[in-house]
Amino acid sequence: MIVLFILLFFGSKSIPEFARTLGKGMREIKNASDAVKREITDSVKVADSEVQRKRLAIEEEYKKTLDQIEDETEEPGKKADNL
Repeated sequence: MIVLFILLFFGSKSIPEFARTLGKGMREIKNASDAVKREITDSVKVADSEVQRKRLAIEEEYKKTLDQIEDETEEPGKKADNL
C-alpha cells in the first residue's frame, strides 16, 4: 500500500532518489542516536568515578576517626594502670 502510494505520488523515476534521501536521513538519525548514547555513557563513567573517589575519601576519614576514638578510649585505661 505504501509502495503504491510512493509510486503514484513520486513516479518511478524519482523513487531511487527518494530511497537514497531516506537512507541518508536514517543514517544521520542513527549517528545522532549513537552520539547521544556515547555522551550518556561517558557522563555516567565520570559520575561513577567521582562517586568512587568520594567514597574512598569518606572511608579514609572514617578509619581516622575510629583510630582516634580507639586511642582516646585506651588512654584513660593506661592512666588508671599507672596510678
